[in-house]
Amino acid sequence: MTVCLPVHRVPQVEGFLEYARIGLALAELHLDYESVKPYPLDEQLTIDAPDDPYERYHIDKLAWVSRKDHTGIRYNSHLTIRGIPESENCYKVGGRSPLEWVIDRYQIKVDKASGIVNDPNAWLREHDNPRYVVDLIRSLVTVSLKTQRLIAELPAFEVIDR
Repeated sequence: MTVCLPVHRVPQVEGFLEYARIGLALAELHLDYESVKPYPLDEQLTIDAPDDPYERYHIDKLAWVSRKDHTGIRYNSHLTIRGIPESENCYKVGGRSPLEWVIDRYQIKVDKASGIVNDPNAWLREHDNPRYVVDLIRSLVTVSLKTQRLIAELPAFEVIDR
């Protein structure tokens, strides 16, 4: 028995070349997110911040500076990152901004069932890059802002009926 699947087609649209140009720019931006020019955020270290970079950038649990203020991230007791534009939060992936994903994922967690510890600090040591998450945050702000600019450039969606 042969099962025939429906054939879906991509509609022809006015301004296709603009859609293609912007789509390519978005693909390059999102695939190469770690290499974009980092957004100039203010890294505020306490006076007693450790000299050892692995201690200075040690992650327990990241958090916004407050529930309502998403212009800064409390990285740890030694470091607060400030200067995140409010508009960064307007770009969402699966209902959350990229920084909300980072805040949720980069923390020490213990799986209740297995007891396995997920510690991002081990990954930072393994890759000899204690600043990776700080630099990731700066890059993701750039990606979020550029993504919004590119999406705003998309022409009106008009299907060419043929």
